[in-house]
Amino acid sequence: MASARNRVLPGFGLTLGFAILYLSLLVLLPLSALFLRTASLSLADFAAAVASPRALAAYRLSFGASFAAAAVNAVFGLVLAWVLVRYRFPGRELVDAFVDLPFALPTAVAGITLTTLLAPNGWVGQRLQPLGIEAAYTPLGVTLALTFIGVPFVVRTVQPVLEDLEVEAEEAAASLGAGRLQTFRRVLLPTLWPALVTGSALAFARALGEYGSVVFISGNMPLRTEIVPLLIVTKLEQYDYAGATAIASVMLVASFALLFAINSLQAVGRRRLTGAGSEH
Repeated sequence: MASARNRVLPGFGLTLGFAILYLSLLVLLPLSALFLRTASLSLADFAAAVASPRALAAYRLSFGASFAAAAVNAVFGLVLAWVLVRYRFPGRELVDAFVDLPFALPTAVAGITLTTLLAPNGWVGQRLQPLGIEAAYTPLGVTLALTFIGVPFVVRTVQPVLEDLEVEAEEAAASLGAGRLQTFRRVLLPTLWPALVTGSALAFARALGEYGSVVFISGNMPLRTEIVPLLIVTKLEQYDYAGATAIASVMLVASFALLFAINSLQAVGRRRLTGAGSEH
């Protein structure tokens, strides 16, 4: 009874009703309008819109570049989180603040900056040219832009788990003769794995819907460097609302599937942590 009286929020019924109303107005209502607009298309028109060569090329680039960026962030995001947690060095707080820069920086500014750096006459691009590497206006440039905006998701997801890991477990493994790689694979990775996969999935989902940081560096060439969000915007500008909503519905279903997978991974991670805590 005392805990019920001390609750800050009112009763369950009122808060649940407010949450459902808030969610319906901001999320469910616009999504319902999208699906209703898509449902007005015949099956042949829907298939023609979502399976055109231009749309398929955009899917391949968006999903492929997003997956590649998430894979890169899974490796280097883990390394960056490890350095920030396990080492103390001058400028550590500055590096830690820079991790969140993609969150604070407007995506258009990030796109312009990356394009300036990676263009053939840019600081980085002119050094890549002699090596035969073209970054700007290519799928490589799209992947680099998506890597930039996705790295905070991996670092900020893995970092708290690393901070909670006890160094004694690594010392015990070393005392039993385990090497560094074996300690990482057998002791650290099983605990880090749910957080690492969750952060990578969040980075992938974020990259899948990215527009501002990619639209400048991609070059926007149909069938080559055109991403799905740009294709949707192009169709809207051409007043092809049916085609735009059809493609958007495909991306929406993919986003729902990713969110479901992320929530499942988080639930698995919580169960593992709970089980480990109960054993202790």
